[in-house]
Formats: sequence, C-alpha cells, structure tokens
Amino acid sequence: MSLSGQPSAFRRVLITLTTLVALLPVAAFANPVLVVDVGSMTVLEHRDSFKKWYPASLTKLMTAYTTFRALKAGEVKLDSVVTLSALAASQSPSKMYFKPGSKMTLDSALRMMLVKSANDIAMAVAENVGGSQEAFVNRMNAEAARLGLTSTHFVNPNGLPAPGQYSSARDLAILAVTIRREFPEYSNYFKIEAINTGKKIYPNVNMLIGRFDGADGMKTGYICASGFNQITSATRNGRTLLSVVLGADSLAERADMSADLLQKYFNMPRATGEPLSALRPDSVEGLDVVNDVSVQMCSTEARKRRSETRDEAGRMKLQSPYIHEMAAPPVAVFAGLIPGTEPPEPAPGVISGNIPIPTPRPQL
Repeated sequence: MSLSGQPSAFRRVLITLTTLVALLPVAAFANPVLVVDVGSMTVLEHRDSFKKWYPASLTKLMTAYTTFRALKAGEVKLDSVVTLSALAASQSPSKMYFKPGSKMTLDSALRMMLVKSANDIAMAVAENVGGSQEAFVNRMNAEAARLGLTSTHFVNPNGLPAPGQYSSARDLAILAVTIRREFPEYSNYFKIEAINTGKKIYPNVNMLIGRFDGADGMKTGYICASGFNQITSATRNGRTLLSVVLGADSLAERADMSADLLQKYFNMPRATGEPLSALRPDSVEGLDVVNDVSVQMCSTEARKRRSETRDEAGRMKLQSPYIHEMAAPPVAVFAGLIPGTEPPEPAPGVISGNIPIPTPRPQL
C-alpha cells in the first residue's frame, strides 16, 4: 500500500505501528531458529537449536569451508582445474547438467555450488579437492569435530538425502559465523546475485540477496526430510546479524521468517544475549533423534498448499514487508566451463554411461 496519498498524521501512526510490530517477539515457530550477532558472537534468539535436523544443501557450507581450508594450506588454488566425474554428473538436481569429463576452475565451481546450489558440482569439488568423496567427507567431519559441532555428521558433500547426515541450528550457526570470521576474503561467494555460464543466467536461490537491505549471504537447502532451510546474513552500519531457519513450510516462508528475524534485531541495536560458545539445550530429551518432516512436507496436501503461495506469474508470494523487489536485474558473474573442455555429444546410438535420469525438485 502506498502512503503518498494519505494524511501525514495517518502516515505517522501507520509507521509507528509497523515499527512496534517489528519489535514484538516473533511468533513461536514449530521448528528450529537462531539469530546471532556475528561481531559479538552472542545469540539474540534461539529455539530448538540443538535438535538434530537434516541440513540438506546447507551441507555445502561445510564443503566450502573445507575447500577454503585447503586453499589456505596451499593444496589447491582458485584456478585449479575441477573435472566432473561420472559420479558427480549422476547426482540428482539441483545441478548444472554438464557431461562427465567437463572441466572448470575451482573458482567457477564454488560459484555454481553456492549460487545455483548444484549437487553435481559439490561432488566434483569434493572429489578434486579431497581425492575422493570418502576422503573429503572424512575431512568435513574432522572440521566439524574441530569446531565443536557436537550434533553434526556428514556422509556426502552436497546434502542429498542419506542416513547419517545431520546437523543442528546451533552447529550450523557456528559454521556460518566461522566462515565469515575466518575467511572474509571469500565472502563475495555468498552474495553473488546471479551466475552466467555463457549459455544461461541463474539467479541466486537465496531470495533475500538483492531484496533485503544489507543481505550478504549465505545458503539455502531443501529435501523432504528437512523442509525448507535457510541461513541468512546481513550487514548494516557495520553490524552483521545471521539467522538460521530450519524446516520452514515453503520457499516463501523461509525467506519471510529470515527477513523478519533479522529486521527484528536490526531494530534492537542494543539487544544482548548469551555467547554462542556457551549456548546449552534447555532439555536433552529427544536430542538423539534426527527429526524427519517428510510426511508434513511432501504429502499431496502440502504440495498443494505450496502451489497456492505463488501468484499467477508463478512467483512466490512473499509476505514480509522487509523484502522488496530488486532495483535492477541481478548482476551476473561468470561461472562456466573452461572453453573447449566440454566433451562432445555421443554419436547416435551410443549410450554415454549408466546415468539415471534426474527428477525435478524444489529449488534449494
């Protein structure tokens, strides 16, 4: 609603009410949430933050962190060549659909993995940085243990459904904050608005990038078992806040919840809390179980309900007043194959490997 035609007194009252609503406690979510001030490392709000949850593509934050550590150690460089194996190419969507044998730089691979949330590229990064998927996952788990992520375990580098892959809002917050604080030189990977492969432009799957004031990261994720997950960071006037939302009902709900949580605490610059390192669960009951929301998320009724959150043009209906339209088309950076390295199409009648046909799924 536009305020331009309203009397000044009415405008003042409406703005005051909007501000007061933003300061009220956010409604009690059924699923884990956490908000942390990155500078002070204090938790401003948390709920069920020790519950074990399927991270889905939030897993790629650990894949990125493990890769950043390898870069720091001099094991690889950003211009190192990443070759797509048959295993990587066989991963389910979201993916880039490159053929086995395609080559890209590690720099481009990181962009595709973090902006498009490409599962095939995450596997390729793991294999090329670690030598094999198994070796890289072992490194991911070693990093998790070193960081004190007590409710986290990985079995793959992309977050596709697998028994034994789990984390928690608290652990994911520690990981995300550590990435920001330990590797500021790589912060641009998380706020890219779009990538251009040379053939197609892909906007960032994080709906707050370019649409929420100050948004500068970090990652989204979805599988049936997890619901819609999102970690969002935003910086205003030198203050960075980070929110973790797990198990939202839709793409729109995870974006709305993230924006509302962040705005709430940007409106409270003197908000205090306990140190992230000192956070403890309110109760240990049920903390050994990995929560699975597949029934709620992937039933016929749930899918129908989510379809109703789109407008006639197919766009998500966002409810948060703090998310706005982008002022200009997203700025795309290059992230594609090294020219001349894409394998040729197979000859007619030749089958190129036993690669399963992927099925469509929601954006990560």
